[in-house]
Amino acid sequence: QVQLVESGGGLVQAGGSLRLSCAASGRGFSSYGMGWFRQAPGKEREFVAAISLSAGNAYYADSVRGRFTISRDTAKYTAYLQMNSLKPEDTAVYYCAAGPVVAGHEGAYDIWGQGTQVTVSS
Repeated sequence: QVQLVESGGGLVQAGGSLRLSCAASGRGFSSYGMGWFRQAPGKEREFVAAISLSAGNAYYADSVRGRFTISRDTAKYTAYLQMNSLKPEDTAVYYCAAGPVVAGHEGAYDIWGQGTQVTVSS
């Protein structure tokens, strides 16, 4: 069973950048599609981005398209979320998730990390 650990969150000023990492342990990383979700205070968790098993296809929420880039390095068992031009409304706990298919809803993902806080100051 794959386990996921996120890192790379922190405090950044608006317009800045952060790169989140999601390290996978256990067998099967290359068999999973990977997704990133986020949850802001008082709001439901929402889809951010996802990448297919082969990394051939990436999908983004409209709110982050053009600013965020999802990628994966199968050799390192790690998925990434590069976040540029950050805005205060990007402030949230960011979660990575793994599932047999790539989709924009939580139900498609079986395995979740513990989350990492991203705070964007204005």
